[in-house]
Amino acid sequence: MTRRGTQLNPLNRFERIATVVDQYCDPDEDGPPRAIRTEWFWDDTKTIVVENESPDIPFRYSINPYRGCEHGCAYCYARPYHEYLGWNAGTDFETKILVKSNADNLLRDWLSRPAWSGVDHLNLSGVTDPYQPIERKLEITRSLLRVLCEARQAVSIITKNAMITRDIDLLGDLARDRAAAVVLSITSLDKSLAMALEPRCSVPEARLRAVRELSDAGIPVHVNIAPIIPGLNDQELPSLMAAIAAAGAKSASWALVRLPGAVEGIFADWLERHQPLAKEKILNRVRALRGGELHDSQFGRRMRGEGFFADQWSKLADLCRRKHGLADRLEPMNVHAFRTPTSSSGQRFLF
Repeated sequence: MTRRGTQLNPLNRFERIATVVDQYCDPDEDGPPRAIRTEWFWDDTKTIVVENESPDIPFRYSINPYRGCEHGCAYCYARPYHEYLGWNAGTDFETKILVKSNADNLLRDWLSRPAWSGVDHLNLSGVTDPYQPIERKLEITRSLLRVLCEARQAVSIITKNAMITRDIDLLGDLARDRAAAVVLSITSLDKSLAMALEPRCSVPEARLRAVRELSDAGIPVHVNIAPIIPGLNDQELPSLMAAIAAAGAKSASWALVRLPGAVEGIFADWLERHQPLAKEKILNRVRALRGGELHDSQFGRRMRGEGFFADQWSKLADLCRRKHGLADRLEPMNVHAFRTPTSSSGQRFLF
């Protein structure tokens, strides 16, 4: 695959010195620009579970088996996290992927600590997709699910990739204890728009098939219509709700596009290349939802925005959910089946 979400290499906000190179062109050759190859790096991190206290996020503990994401979504709010690694939020985020090869042992040791009793669920993903293309080969996410199954640890998974159906056996095993749930993100039913916005994700039809397969296997599925981009895909809210319900999802919600840091320029450049006539309309609508700015980091507002359009979408979403029998969230998972797993050293803690 040669598609990329951006062609920009914005400067890293933490670096004082920058080398600006056009990675899409070879200065010594004429002809079309060359695609950037994805590079993978081993991540020797010593921790795997991250805790957050955000009131906007329905989970406290999350696991990210990768850093960076090859899906290349032009709007991805997680892009600026790559700047902490010395790279940029543009092409680096989608072409330089860190792989946590020892993730399963790290999780096993974390779950086997005396301080953990399984009283809360974990979430797989948060700032990267656990089913991005390299997962098909490395199976890091699947190795984590094996540990979670052994521990009967409740887990939710957020993804845009239909590859998740590969792991129906493990998710179905946990679901029998009501200890598994899946959140699939679907942005649009328009294949051409989806593939431009999310160039290496599963197409919309494949994601809807995944909803059906997971649901048929007894695994609760929530669909997040995200991001809503005013003037681009907001008119699809009713049709998306209908398709989600028809595929067997239990619940659905929506979230407004977020453009923190360098994402603002990356997304504006994407609009210039793919939606030039609608660019100013879309950006002005985002500003109308964000108090005149393109980004608002305030809890309670950052996921929904404020004003007429935000109120309109909330009312429309409620109406569509009632019409199609969808809830606005999944039922709480069972966290009482947890049992302490053996640590990576083969030991069990006595105290």
